[in-house]
Formats: sequence, structure tokens, C-alpha cells
Amino acid sequence: MTAPRFVDDYLGYLLGQANHALFKDFEAAVRAAGLGSLEWRVLATLSGQPPMPVGQLAQEVLSQQPTVTKLVQRLSTQDWVRLGDDPTDQRRTLVKITPAGQRKIAPLIRQARAHETQALQHLSPSDMARLKDQLRQLAQTR
Repeated sequence: MTAPRFVDDYLGYLLGQANHALFKDFEAAVRAAGLGSLEWRVLATLSGQPPMPVGQLAQEVLSQQPTVTKLVQRLSTQDWVRLGDDPTDQRRTLVKITPAGQRKIAPLIRQARAHETQALQHLSPSDMARLKDQLRQLAQTR
């Protein structure tokens, strides 16, 4: 009997595989809406939130700040986000989703919730809540 492969029991790999499995089907909806995966993550992260510094946004969408800076500049030309100075720190730029951006992302957020429910229908509501809670705790360790 052979030993299991390292990656078959390594949490980082398993989380990556789970993310890929969950997003691969939903990605078609993101593309159909005319967005890339990073645009989706940026708009979804900003949805319903107060203005956020670009650096914090980059951390939350798991991307590099220069990449997110260029992206939000492009999204601002489409009127999906608004950029502004941080009144408490002039070195920082704040990003806020616009009403047009909210209209763009709202249907996708609804689809994402429905897709998640369908993809994880084998989990009970309590198991789903426990899984999400454990993932939030794990993410807080970074």
C-alpha cells in the first residue's frame, strides 16, 4: 500500500482545490457579465461597504496593490467605482462602488449565493455555518 500524496492531505492544497471547484462553474456567469475574476472580487468586496483604501482592498481580493490600483482606475472610467482622497491620510486613495457598479454586481452576488447553495447542498446548514466559521478563523491567522 502506498502512502497518500502530500498534496492529498495538505490543507493549503485542499483549500485551493475547493476554491477552484466552487468557482469554476460560477466563472461562466462572471464572464457572461463581462467581468474577469479580479473585477468580480473587487466589485463584490466593495458592494454595500463604505469607501475602502486601495491597500486594504488589494489584501481582501488577494492581489497585489499595483494590480488593484490599475484595475480600480479602469473600473472608475466605466463609472463602476469612484476614487477619492482619504481625508485622514492624503497619501491613501479610497475606493467606493458607485450605483452603476452596484447594479452591475448585484445580480452576480445573487447568482453566487444560489450557486454556493447548490454546490454545497450536501452540507447541512449547521455544517455550512461551522465550515465558514472555521475558514474565517483560519483566515484571521494571516
